[in-house]
Amino acid sequence: MIDLHTHTLFSDGQLLPSELVYRAKKKGYTAIGLTDHTDESNLDFVIPRIVKISKILTKCYSIRVIPGCELSYVPPELIQKTAQKAKKLGAKLIIVHGETVSETVPPGTNLCAVKCKGLVDILAHPGVTSEKEVQLAKKNNVCLEITTRKNHLMTNRHVAILSKKVGAKIIINTDTHSPEDLMSTELALTILKNAGLSKQDFLQMQKNAFDIIRRKSLNRGGGCQGNG
Repeated sequence: MIDLHTHTLFSDGQLLPSELVYRAKKKGYTAIGLTDHTDESNLDFVIPRIVKISKILTKCYSIRVIPGCELSYVPPELIQKTAQKAKKLGAKLIIVHGETVSETVPPGTNLCAVKCKGLVDILAHPGVTSEKEVQLAKKNNVCLEITTRKNHLMTNRHVAILSKKVGAKIIINTDTHSPEDLMSTELALTILKNAGLSKQDFLQMQKNAFDIIRRKSLNRGGGCQGNG
């Protein structure tokens, strides 16, 4: 199981990174992204700390931990610049908080995110995204998220239909904030069925997630001195 969108105490999640990662491992995860909410106010505080603990936990818990961030409510015209800064600080995975229908996200966020070729990896819960945006996501290799999070999943079917039509890549993530949010295969398949997607789609989405990890050339080193 790969889940590339989660939150810790560094933003609005309930758990320290170490606890979240260990709980994910016990749930059957093989890889997890730590992607706390960030903007220009906290990038330089959050990302170096997530990078440090990701290296340690990858080695000590034998689970691939990807340090990243979710750019949230960044003014659309500043998304590219902020993503560049996040990458320089060590973020291996950059998500943009999309225009979900459950929140008042700045208009233009989706469009600016999918234009960021080579910077933005995932557009999270993109809401009622347009066909033009989905086409740009395909062109620029930005994955569109199918989410298991209750307050964002109402547009999953719309995202799935457009992505299938255009041929854009989709990915399933939890947007975890609490331990109960972590995903099982059964939950994932139920969510996907409700969005008109199949088990075969789930396997392809997990492959898309693995492809993101693979192309990042992640550092698997750590600082664990023992096992007990």
